[in-house]
Amino acid sequence: MKRYLWTLLGAALLLALTYVIPPFQNYQLATVAAYLCATAGLTVLTGQNGQLSLGHGALMATGAYTVALMQNAIGNLPLSLLAGVVVTTAAGAVIGLAAARLRGPYLAGVTLAVAVVVPGITTMFDDVLGGDQGLTFYLAPPPFGYDFPFERWQAWIALAAALLTVLLLGNLAAGRYGREFRAVRDDEIAARLCGIHLARTQILAFVVSAAAAGLGGGVLAVLAQSVSPGAFSLTLSLFLVMAIVVGGLGSLAGAVWGAILLVALPDLTTRVTEVFALPTGLAQRLEGNLPLAIFGITLIVVMILAPGGLQGLFLRIVKRGR
Repeated sequence: MKRYLWTLLGAALLLALTYVIPPFQNYQLATVAAYLCATAGLTVLTGQNGQLSLGHGALMATGAYTVALMQNAIGNLPLSLLAGVVVTTAAGAVIGLAAARLRGPYLAGVTLAVAVVVPGITTMFDDVLGGDQGLTFYLAPPPFGYDFPFERWQAWIALAAALLTVLLLGNLAAGRYGREFRAVRDDEIAARLCGIHLARTQILAFVVSAAAAGLGGGVLAVLAQSVSPGAFSLTLSLFLVMAIVVGGLGSLAGAVWGAILLVALPDLTTRVTEVFALPTGLAQRLEGNLPLAIFGITLIVVMILAPGGLQGLFLRIVKRGR
């Protein structure tokens, strides 16, 4: 009951926030919410079940392309997002079957291959998936009238998806399956002796995580009203892993910090290049590589100063303040 009340309170505060911030910040808030779906799912998989995935960017792409195809076919947003989740869940089940047999670097290698192969599929079937140009689709205007701010409507869609994801994953982590996830992560032999089916538990964790990533990818497609392979590259998968580590591995609150960083750091990079008035060529080269470098430096600094991530640091500050 307490978790539902906190979710309602958070929804009310975020709803009020969308009325006071400008349209661009509403769009950034919506992007944070979309990434939160993916980081929360990856937190369950990696932080709570101990499976490393380097392919969640590809799972987000699966959800995004499904939403784009469904929007062009039927134009019903709830059904399109639901289809994105279903298709990505099925893909996650297939990858999870392989993941349940693999450990450590072998598992990372398989998911890395997924991250590389999926964008290639979009160019292979360019007559359906649009190739490098991707797909665009129409998003109906808000049902509150044409004068209702479109960015606020997008923020509401993304925040609803993120809050639902965090609530469901929070309930899952607090229940029996969450305890089994952590038992398998901590000691597989002890978990097996306690009667936990290892393969089933690991597949379930992968399926749940994939569903959340598919929803996040679908919401990202809704925000851009388009989808292309460049938006879901291997770099995105690396960003997602670094985000949950910097935020606080194993904590859904840490997933929130990670999602914020995924939006804030590229924006910070853009502002830095603008302040120093760099030559155009150098600024273009830094635009793609500097966010990854800053994220890596942030990861090193946070791991040295706060091994529990930003959420662990936040809890320490709150504890000292009491």
